[in-house]
Amino acid sequence: MPPRPATWHDFSEQQQLALSREALRRAAETLAGHAELLAREMEGGSLLDQGGPDALRLFASVVRATSTDAFGPVLRA
Repeated sequence: MPPRPATWHDFSEQQQLALSREALRRAAETLAGHAELLAREMEGGSLLDQGGPDALRLFASVVRATSTDAFGPVLRA
């Protein structure tokens, strides 16, 4: 019989916290990356530009800055 996959409750509280922080950090980086991509698409003419690239870059910077402040540096889970 194959081993049972680990569930969330099998991890220690410290491991759960580390995994949660990493998931939130990755989500923040994904949001920031999408904002950067949209800004480039607007600059390239693929999307209608109504002042969006600068606003998206500002959003990306804010997401990155606040996620670093809130979740700390990148760690290995």
